[in-house]
Amino acid sequence: MYTLGINAAFHDSAACIVKDGRLIAAAEEERFTQIKHGKRPIPFSAYELPYHAIDYCLQAAGIHINEVDHMAYSFDPRLLLNGSATKDEIQLPLRSPVQDADNEPVAWEPLFLSYILNAPAHLVDGYPHHLQERFYQARVRPGHWHFIDHHLAHAASAFLPSPFHEAAILTLDGRGEQATTTFNVGTGTDIQRIRQVNMPHSLGLLYERVTRHLGFLHSSDEYRVMALASFGKPVFVNDFREMITLNNDGTYTISQEDFTRRFGAARQRGAPFTSHHFNIAHSAQIVLQEAALELASWLKKETGQQHLCLAGGVALNCVLNACIRDAKLFKEIWIQPAAGDAGTALGAALWADAQLRGDEPVRNFKMEHAFWGPGYTDEAIENFLKWTKTPYKKLTDIATETASLLAQGRIIGWYQGRMEFGPRALGARSILASPIMPSMQDRLNELKDREDFRPVAPVVLEEEAANWFEAAHVSPFMLFTHQVRPEVRNRIPAVCHVDGSARIQTINREQHPRYYETLRAFQSLTGVPILVNTSFNSLGKPIVCTPRDALECFWTTPFDDLIIGNCHVSKS
Repeated sequence: MYTLGINAAFHDSAACIVKDGRLIAAAEEERFTQIKHGKRPIPFSAYELPYHAIDYCLQAAGIHINEVDHMAYSFDPRLLLNGSATKDEIQLPLRSPVQDADNEPVAWEPLFLSYILNAPAHLVDGYPHHLQERFYQARVRPGHWHFIDHHLAHAASAFLPSPFHEAAILTLDGRGEQATTTFNVGTGTDIQRIRQVNMPHSLGLLYERVTRHLGFLHSSDEYRVMALASFGKPVFVNDFREMITLNNDGTYTISQEDFTRRFGAARQRGAPFTSHHFNIAHSAQIVLQEAALELASWLKKETGQQHLCLAGGVALNCVLNACIRDAKLFKEIWIQPAAGDAGTALGAALWADAQLRGDEPVRNFKMEHAFWGPGYTDEAIENFLKWTKTPYKKLTDIATETASLLAQGRIIGWYQGRMEFGPRALGARSILASPIMPSMQDRLNELKDREDFRPVAPVVLEEEAANWFEAAHVSPFMLFTHQVRPEVRNRIPAVCHVDGSARIQTINREQHPRYYETLRAFQSLTGVPILVNTSFNSLGKPIVCTPRDALECFWTTPFDDLIIGNCHVSKS
């Protein structure tokens, strides 16, 4: 049984395909269109489906859209229709009333819901002409389209591919249909929700407001606030604490404060950062961690579970995740790599599969890596380089020759195997560099035209992680921070953040052989089993997807070398 999962309601549009409970392929739409996050989360964009990502998933499965048995969409508009699902008309204003940027554009909610309700029709006849091979004469059969509660899709994406048979599940997001936070228990293929917090009370939206106040793009740049926070002091923690009221039953409320009155005028994009901005970011991060820890504590007491699964956009906050981990409430915490809205495509598909596949479906899939996107063979890559008349050298020992370049301080675009699912580059579409040189962080930030305060992350051999990072464990998805051990900080200065932390990725041979062997070769040359790993993209662009994307990014950015398949392209 094939089940297609779709996320399209807000942002990070994505698709995945599941066959009998096992994931075959998953990808975000942005990688194909090169439009960051696929689209903006506004009512007028809700009709846009991730056609390119769907097309890729169908290609990976070797099927036409009409061979899909079930289609699961990670938003259920019926939860907002209040019994009006049978109405044939909606009312819209000719012009929307002027609203503050922090308020929801409720006047356009009927249009938003109409677009989502009509998603099956959009799938049938809205696909781009060049994708018609797998969409031609598409149809959606009655009973084969399923709207899935958004936070249920988040919870399913966290639990069903996890290594746990039983677990508590906490979802923290900006918003779904109504819920912004949910508390759940997963057992086998079942998920039971025990409590939820509804709009407008949302920790995710509060952090979005901070993001916007600091001059960043909300629903996009929250990770920059997390990085900025390390430079500040807790000057405004009481201000943020006053905004959040935590109740004894796991719920909370958030007051809609005037940020300008509280913190002064918002920073304009491009304006310099001051200690005032650092302090706002730091205070918001501290209070977010406090609140999330309280919610996790309540969930632990309520369920008694030993394991925790996290999902939702807030679960991409590595510092927060580490805070919950270090509290030792749970024996283990697991987060899948696309914890934000992109991952709801996976959750919707796995949940629908578990409910519809037949008698007592068993879980036969565990997500141990993130490499679910398009891949290209060495032969296909070499043919492309020949066709574009790109000079290249064919490598006989990719790991050793790449490690030698890295040891010389060269910055390398690394394009190998299937693309990652989720927002983090994890060794398939990465920029690699040596962590040994103190100047490497500044060089990479200049190369990618990023802010100076942005850290770069390390990838480390799984078996070596605990020797370099405190309390390090298996962490293949770069979703937790660890303190760099004091005795080795001077050996890897490029990956030490200002607070001594690093957001690590661990790698073993089974997950990605070429990536692993390159780290082993670098260790043989330098004694350091670590490389800098950052995303293979330039400012404002998504991570590269195709060999063409990689070549264009390489030649328009000051990299030194490109290792693409078994070929080496150099600017020397």
